Amino acid sequence: MNTLEILFYALSAFAIVSAIMVLVSKNPIHSVLWLILVFFAISGHYIILNAQFLAIVNIIVYAGAIMVLFLFVIMMIRLETSELKH
Repeated sequence: MNTLEILFYALSAFAIVSAIMVLVSKNPIHSVLWLILVFFAISGHYIILNAQFLAIVNIIVYAGAIMVLFLFVIMMIRLETSELKH
C-alpha cells in the first residue's frame, strides 16, 4: 500500500468516527465540535486530491464561519436538557 492510500483510509476512518460522534453526542456543543473535526478530515481529503484551494475554503468558510455561528446560536439559546423534558 502506498502512503497516500494509508492517509486516505486514516482520514476516512477519522471522518466516519467523527460523523458518528456528531449523531451520538447528547450535548449540542460537543456535536458542533465533532462536526468541525469532520470538516478538517474532509479538507485532508481535498489536500490529497491536490485541491488546496477547496481545502482552505472548507476550513475558513465551514469550520471557521458557519460552525462558529452555530456555536454562538447554541450558546445563546442555552438548551438545557431539563427544560426540554418539561
